[in-house]
Amino acid sequence: MAKNSSNGDSRTTTKPPPTPSPLRNSKFFQSNMRILVTGGAGFIGSHLVDRLMENEKNEVIVADNYFTGSKDNLRKWIGHPRFELIRHDVTEPLLIEVDQIYHLACPASPIFYKHNPVKTIKTNVIGTLNMLGLAKRVGARILLTVNLRGVRSCYDEGKRVAETLMFDYHRQHGIEIRIARIFNTYGPRMNIDDGRVVSNFIAQALRGEPLTVQAPGTQTRSFCYVSDMVDGLIRLMGGEHTGPINIGNPGEFTMLELAETVKELINPQVEIKMVENTPDDPRQRKPDITKAKEVLVWEPKIKLRDGLPLMEEDFRQRLGVPKKK
Repeated sequence: MAKNSSNGDSRTTTKPPPTPSPLRNSKFFQSNMRILVTGGAGFIGSHLVDRLMENEKNEVIVADNYFTGSKDNLRKWIGHPRFELIRHDVTEPLLIEVDQIYHLACPASPIFYKHNPVKTIKTNVIGTLNMLGLAKRVGARILLTVNLRGVRSCYDEGKRVAETLMFDYHRQHGIEIRIARIFNTYGPRMNIDDGRVVSNFIAQALRGEPLTVQAPGTQTRSFCYVSDMVDGLIRLMGGEHTGPINIGNPGEFTMLELAETVKELINPQVEIKMVENTPDDPRQRKPDITKAKEVLVWEPKIKLRDGLPLMEEDFRQRLGVPKKK
């Protein structure tokens, strides 16, 4: 039994990776890299699709049931010869031929996963099983994004099982896997009023409403701009390290600091209002990206003060709020 030493992990691999379709090795086969993105109509997924489509050697297939995603996020690619969009729920098997799978499908914001917790668990567990089964059948490399934080059991426990399944398939069947542990991400195309703090603050500022900061306001968060996140995921998928690898921005901001920054940049007239805190809300969220720096040669580039105006522009357009004079 050989040790998997590519990332210093003590877990073992019992089988070599499965062989892709023989057609892939045919000298007459001129296909590009075929990449499946589950949840590709969502926030991070659609930005990932944009980046993948920039490479003319890629064919991109998106599978999404639009529970939280939107076709509008992919409108510039619909009809493109290298792009395909499938309305599909990953809790059902998907029979296609691909080389890589970015498995991003799952409700990620509190409003959505709390609305249907059973669906969230099924997406994490059954959906991951289906994508691993697909990877096993066609010999594809698969990347899973995991966000293990908080006490949101339907989301957190589902993701823990999904990560376990990834490593079990890796050991038992030789599937090439990549695990990305992602942290707070922000940018254009986030769902408005989705319960996440950056989108809430920007929407409130544009509407002229008070920015509601949960007490005491000194709890910290770290925010990674979506283009940096996508770059990290692509580097992980293309590299030789299984993971898990943290991908996020280690710069910390208190909730009051974030509110004050949004107020300064977007609407200085709004007030900041302290509200009751969510039970068991963590006091600190900050990723350690040492491993990402070492093995991916990756670290975030976009500062919060530079990323917020880009998100503001997108929100203004969707909310129908005129641009500042």
